[in-house]
Amino acid sequence: MIARRTMLAGLTALPFSARISGAQAASPLKIGTIGAGQVGGTLGALWVKAGCRVMFSARDLAQARKVAQSLGPLASAGTPQEAAAFGDVVLLAVPYRAVPELGRELNAALAGKILLDATNPYSYRDGAIADEADRDGAGPTTQRYFPNARVVRGFNSIAMSTLRREAHRAPPPLGVPVATNHQDALPPVIELVRAAGFDPVVIGNLSSATRFQPGHAGFLMERNATELKAALAHDD
Repeated sequence: MIARRTMLAGLTALPFSARISGAQAASPLKIGTIGAGQVGGTLGALWVKAGCRVMFSARDLAQARKVAQSLGPLASAGTPQEAAAFGDVVLLAVPYRAVPELGRELNAALAGKILLDATNPYSYRDGAIADEADRDGAGPTTQRYFPNARVVRGFNSIAMSTLRREAHRAPPPLGVPVATNHQDALPPVIELVRAAGFDPVVIGNLSSATRFQPGHAGFLMERNATELKAALAHDD
């Protein structure tokens, strides 16, 4: 716990331009979205407004183009393969039933990349894969279907209408829980949370992300970071 607090304190001091280490640090962050509906469109728009370059993708390319055209020159549209290749961070924003097929199609393109998983499994809509995610946790399940990616769970626990309304609100900002097995994936995701106008709260590994998926206490919880940490606190 002490090591995590020390790490997060250091991350707080980082400017947005320093969110990625190495040669990429001086370059604008590029984001690909797999999905251009409510989730992909809402988050992508917030990041475009923050100065990020975003490529939207969808099975229906016309939908991705429509979203991109509404957001100006920092936004573009492409196929899911193109968005996966484009993004330094790739947002997964699709119905959960699409995860197995997309894993087969995109796992190679996402090798080593950060996959920000904003999906949610619902048995009534998604069938057997939702039951698997409910049993094992959505985080570990998504990682299983994208074994080459660095999966981070985040932005799945708060309604998009709330995110649109509360982005960049007067302090304290709304807290957004995130979880991952890949500590080196945290800095850019943390900065994306801040760029969208929220306060990141690192909960733990992917198994701990169960706490803020559907059917659990942290789902749809709207709290500032201090309150969210207290509500989801646990011993590592």
